[in-house]
Formats: sequence, C-alpha cells, structure tokens
Amino acid sequence: MDGYVPIHKNSGLGPPLPHSDGVFQDFGWFATNQFSLEVIFHSRLKHYDCLTNDSSQAAAIFIPFYAGLDVARHLWNTDAQVRDSSSFGLVKWLRRKPEWKRYWGRDHFFVAGRITWDFRRSENSKDPDWGTSFLYLPESRNMTALVIESSPWNNNDFGIPYPTYFHPSSDDQILQWQNRMRRQQRRYLFSFAGAPRPDRPDSIRNQIINQCQMAGGKCMLIQCNNSGNKCHKPAELMKMFQSSIFCLQPPGDSYTRRSAFDAILAGCIPVFFHPGSAYIQYLWHLPRDYTKYSVFISMYDVRDGKVSIERELQRIPEQRIWAMREEVIKLIPSIIYADPRCRLETVDDAFDLAVKGVLERVEKIKEDIREGRNSSFGYDEKAAWKYGWLGRLDEHEWDPYFSGTFQHQN
Repeated sequence: MDGYVPIHKNSGLGPPLPHSDGVFQDFGWFATNQFSLEVIFHSRLKHYDCLTNDSSQAAAIFIPFYAGLDVARHLWNTDAQVRDSSSFGLVKWLRRKPEWKRYWGRDHFFVAGRITWDFRRSENSKDPDWGTSFLYLPESRNMTALVIESSPWNNNDFGIPYPTYFHPSSDDQILQWQNRMRRQQRRYLFSFAGAPRPDRPDSIRNQIINQCQMAGGKCMLIQCNNSGNKCHKPAELMKMFQSSIFCLQPPGDSYTRRSAFDAILAGCIPVFFHPGSAYIQYLWHLPRDYTKYSVFISMYDVRDGKVSIERELQRIPEQRIWAMREEVIKLIPSIIYADPRCRLETVDDAFDLAVKGVLERVEKIKEDIREGRNSSFGYDEKAAWKYGWLGRLDEHEWDPYFSGTFQHQN
C-alpha cells in the first residue's frame, strides 16, 4: 500500500503543491489522489455541526467503510473471496446492529471513492477478476452509496465530484481564485489531455486526438501515453486548462473523468460527448440545464466523422462563451472539497451539497415508510438515469446511450 500513503496525508488532501510559476495560489493546493474521497469526506464529517451519538435522533447514519481503499488492495487478485471478504464482514456486522433493524439500512449511507463498476462484479461478469460485488449485496442496495461515478441502471448510488487539487480553507480563497479565472487569458480554442483507447471499439479518443492535431495552434494536446507523462503533473494540466476556452471530456475507461472537474476549476467550458459523463451523474452539484455551462457533441457524430469539433466550437457566439464561462466559474464552489481542518462561512462546497442530498433522500424514504408507500421508488431500475434526471420515464433522445450495460476496462 506504499502508493496510497499520500492519500491519508493532510486529512486525505495529500502533500501541498508548490506555487509552480503562478499556476496555483500560495495556499489551498494539494497533490490530491483522485481516489481519496473516502478519507476527505470522513475527515469533513468529523467536523460536521450536526453530529449525534444517539442513532435514534439521527437523520441519517454514516458508515465509515473505505470501500475504495479496500478494493484497491485486491484489484488484481484473482481470488474473489479475498476481494469480497471485507464487504461481507461489514454487512454481517451491520445486520446485527439495532440501528440497522430500525429501517433495514435505508437511513444508512457510505462513500466509496471509486467508480461504481469497481464494486459491481456480478456472477456473469465479463471481467470476473476485477472488483468486488459490494454494491450488489442486498444490504448495500438498501443504503445510499456516494461514488465518483454512479450506475445509470441503479437507484441507490449517486455521483459526487471527483476530488480536485484545490481545497480552500476560507471563502476568500475561493473568491480570489474565481476572480483570477475571470481575468485569465485563454489562447487555445480547445484542449485535450488523455490517451487513446485502442482496446475499446466504441472509444472516440483517436478521433479527438486527430482533430486536435489537425486544428494546429487552436488546440493544445497532452498525450498521456508518452514518456515524461505530463498528465500526472498537476501544474501542467491546470496550466493547459487555464489557457483554454473549451476542454474536451470524452469517456475513457468509464463515462466520467476527474479532468472534467479540473477543467471547471480552471474556468474552462467542458465539452461532453456522452450524457453519462456529467449530466445524469452529478444531479446534486451541477445544473439540470447543461447548456448553460457546457457543450454537448454526440459521440456518435464524432465516431462517424459527421462533425468537426473545431467548427462546432467556433460557431458559438462570443457573448454566449462569456456567459457560459461565468456559469462555469460560479460552479467552482460546488465541485471542490474544502480543507477538512477549516470551515467555510458563506458557500456550500461539494461535501455540503452531498450531505444535503443524502438527508433529503433519506427523509423521503422515511416518509414513504411511515405512510405505507413503496420506498423502492416504484420504477424499473434500468431507467434510473432517466427518472433521476427527468423525473419521468418518457422516451428520450439519449436512450441509445444507455441501451446496454457498461463494461469496465481495467
């Protein structure tokens, strides 16, 4: 576990980042691991104002189980029993607790700081040597799971933002950063940081890399498969995002990317190619009207060569670009996790919004139980993405994007 030592440093934030030639502010920046959310969230929760040791008085009950760090120890272990042992031990312990029996876990929640697919190894999985079956356990299905990427076909896991590198300790640090991003000079029309996915026939990474290269000086490209990889250097990534008007965010190994939140943090307008990359994921943190803060270009149009990304972005009026960038900059507080050792006064960060979402959901479940209604939300889970985003199950233009199950590639 040596590679995970930095995850625990500074309450999960990791080691401080140097100033790096003006890319970062003097304070609040850390080399945060993208899978450190469990530690950060738990550290914040320890300082939450409304904690109680009396479970009968609790609006919701938090389970401090680090499912992501647990599975990381065994990702390449072919013994499924070893990978599942901690999860099985947890639910066995929970079943014996009187707090559990009150609502059979429906008022419990936990954070799993990886994508949902790392915890959804089914019996007929095409990749039986990857991940755990934690989220398929009956007890887990009763709880609310917070993950950095949720499943479109399940109604009890909810996407919350990936950790970024910025963890402010005051409201002023946020305001200063927002104002700085408003003044930022952006020389590139668009940019992309990533690697091709030759093993995924549905990937559009190759087309995006080719279009970026063909755009010449209008697009900045950081290829993550090169030697001397800049993708693992926060200053290089943030410098690119700060210099770009638009930042391309295609799916990679899964629907979502940490890069999308780093781009928003830099005031760069994200360009998404699949609705599962943000719009149906982060319902507690991003506006339902995605056109206000992002651009959507169909991955199918890119794959089939029907669209030029450069031309699509160039035809957006400058006035609209300014308005979209302002919306992006206003979103910054809601997609960052403040330093757990400090307190924000006037803004809600990603942690605050996640806790609010959990409490509202648990209260709705309790109300349904008290009034004898079905607390399973009464719809086919295969349409969970649609009901969560639209509140109804009508046919939608995005149906083809979610017509099958996603297969995670390690």
